[in-house]
Amino acid sequence: MIEPPSLVDQHCHGVLRTELGLGTFEAQLARTEGPPAPGTTLFDTQTGFAVRRWCPPLLGLEPHCPPARYLARRRELGTSEAGRLLLRGSGITAYLVDTGLPDDLTGPTELGRAADADAHEIVRLEQLAEQVADTSGTVASFLANLAESVHGAAAHAVAFTSVAGLRHGLSLAPEPPGAGEVRGAAGRWLAGRRAGDELSDPVLLRHLLWIAVASGRPLQLHAGLGAPGARIDRGDPVLLTGFVRATAGLGTDLVLLHGYPYHRHAAHLAGVFPHVYADCGAALLRTGAGAAAVLAEILELAPFGKILFSTGARGLPELHVVGAHLFREALGRVLGAWVTEGAWSLDDAQRVAGLIASGNAGRVYGLGSPTGRRTCGSTSVC
Repeated sequence: MIEPPSLVDQHCHGVLRTELGLGTFEAQLARTEGPPAPGTTLFDTQTGFAVRRWCPPLLGLEPHCPPARYLARRRELGTSEAGRLLLRGSGITAYLVDTGLPDDLTGPTELGRAADADAHEIVRLEQLAEQVADTSGTVASFLANLAESVHGAAAHAVAFTSVAGLRHGLSLAPEPPGAGEVRGAAGRWLAGRRAGDELSDPVLLRHLLWIAVASGRPLQLHAGLGAPGARIDRGDPVLLTGFVRATAGLGTDLVLLHGYPYHRHAAHLAGVFPHVYADCGAALLRTGAGAAAVLAEILELAPFGKILFSTGARGLPELHVVGAHLFREALGRVLGAWVTEGAWSLDDAQRVAGLIASGNAGRVYGLGSPTGRRTCGSTSVC
């Protein structure tokens, strides 16, 4: 039997503080560009079914109860208490929290307190640049303040993350842009920028990536499926191959987030380049009952010391729960089958489970040993 290891969620977001009705809950459950099919709800997805399987028991209900009953129980308990019960039932012992979303989400300290877990901040580069632009009057001050802000963030954050792939696409020129090129791009962006405008200029995105690489902190790069309306073909991590080669040997690890449906490409890059790691989180959250097949595909190509667990959850504590349970179930099924077949020993399976669940994240982000303050909710598989 494979023992459930502690879990380090190496990329997630906070949870909403407000009470949610059915429509608002569904909008967080599955981000789409429109309503569900007539006569259905967004609970009719792999993620929705997984929420109904794993979350009701944590709130005192039977698995698979109707969505209306579940949400009524959630309102009865209140947002804070329901969130506390859900997060503490996930078995996650440490959260690495991307604080770059505009929603009213809990920060690392508040999330960690609710979950009774460690929590650390991941700084989103594009949001940092936008904040600097709001307070910089000239191109020279913007570029100086940007470099200073990234350097200052590296002192407290465990990693940087970039959504350049979502804003522009991953087919960016791999080399650092020249100083004149950066000044020109900054001038154009600042001159035409209005409050709230997002940074999408490819030259400034490259500049940000290279400042982050120089900091030495791990750099997470979003790949694969993104926000509704994003061009999925621009998120294939294989488009990063030039940048990956250019950053080899510089001392900064690159973590390819999410990846799905290009998860095999991310796993391949992790197998080829020593400083590249592959995330296996959000792919499992999206695929629900099919998560074991997706995880097995990642394990085909990436060395086991290069794969990291995450939930990628945002907004709903239910997504942290589901991400953790789907990971344990998928890992238990895949590794357990290999042990049963005699392809792996039980000791090796348990060691690899520990690496992917928390050990690799502890090494990459310098977290030290997991706290072990909480254990996962599964009794048989990790």
